[in-house]
Amino acid sequence: MNATAAPEGQGTVHKTVVDGVGTLVLDYPRRRNALSLTLREALHDRLVDLLEDPDCRVIVLTGAAGCFCSGGDISTMEQVTPISGRKRLQRIHRVIRLLWSCEKPVIAAVEGWSAGAGTALAAACDIIVAARDARFACNFAKIGLMPDLGAAYTLVQRLGAGRAKYLMMAGQEFDGAAAEKLGLVDVLTAPGAALETAQALAAGMSTLAPLSLGLTKAMVARMPASLDAMLAAEVDAQAVLFASEDFAEGRAAFMAKRAPRFQAR
Repeated sequence: MNATAAPEGQGTVHKTVVDGVGTLVLDYPRRRNALSLTLREALHDRLVDLLEDPDCRVIVLTGAAGCFCSGGDISTMEQVTPISGRKRLQRIHRVIRLLWSCEKPVIAAVEGWSAGAGTALAAACDIIVAARDARFACNFAKIGLMPDLGAAYTLVQRLGAGRAKYLMMAGQEFDGAAAEKLGLVDVLTAPGAALETAQALAAGMSTLAPLSLGLTKAMVARMPASLDAMLAAEVDAQAVLFASEDFAEGRAAFMAKRAPRFQAR
């Protein structure tokens, strides 16, 4: 096990790695884990740490003090200009790109609020685990902004255009149960159980072939694409896996009726 935290300031991000599962915890409780500029940089750096860590195979993203993320830190936006606003978005877009297309699965564990940019952050993850009483909203229009952090893309990919526009334009709030019916939440849990459930799911995924999971994620990240483009990409990716040591191990383990020991090679 190892653990590190980003420098203190306007929030921090804690990182742990246990038995193949890396966990990132947003920790800025006085703003309900709002994405301050400090927190954004810390999240990027700790995420890169886990992506480069060979001991980490699956990542869980969550928030401290019973809240996932209340969105952007509006208290830092008083002096924002078109130029500075562009720059701050471009910085956080690095995180969204990594979550959406990195080679490791990422699971969001949501308790409490996931509002605005918090919902966008969760939507960029591969799987969302949420408590029944979690609160989701994508109500940027209430402060005169449009959805950012890739929400107009990731939510459409998750929900389809109609439901995504409903979530982004109606200005409504949804509890975890309603978000599951909408298609935003993948796994619903009892209150207080989201992180434990997400980590258990991650632990199971960490025993699967890492190259297989990574290429599966890469295929989905190509969407929207034509069927022919996806089939061509499938041929290329599967050919690589046919030659991998993990496939040889997986086949041997299956034939011998034993658990496989994958090495990401």
